[in-house]
Amino acid sequence: MSASHAKHDVFQAVADPTRRKILKLLADKEMPVASITEEFPITRTAVNKHLFVLSEAGLVTSKKIGRETRYSLQPEPLQELQEWLSFFEIYWDNKLSALKNFVESDDD
Repeated sequence: MSASHAKHDVFQAVADPTRRKILKLLADKEMPVASITEEFPITRTAVNKHLFVLSEAGLVTSKKIGRETRYSLQPEPLQELQEWLSFFEIYWDNKLSALKNFVESDDD
């Protein structure tokens, strides 16, 4: 499923702070749902719901190893966020430069 056809888009997926923390946890290693759940004051069912949204957005993948389901980060869809944010980075850089020039040129 491509990111553009996902049921949840990347922006929806990262809008929730719990899901952002899950992505950070998975940045360095794959983890089973039990280990992910230990990091949060919520139920395993709630963690599974967050993982489902992340999976639907293409941000995580899962694989079964025995009775355990392990999750890993798929960072490629985050490129869409980076591209969107870069527009505003340029916008704010321009606005801040204009403000700096205005303040520095003020004769008062």
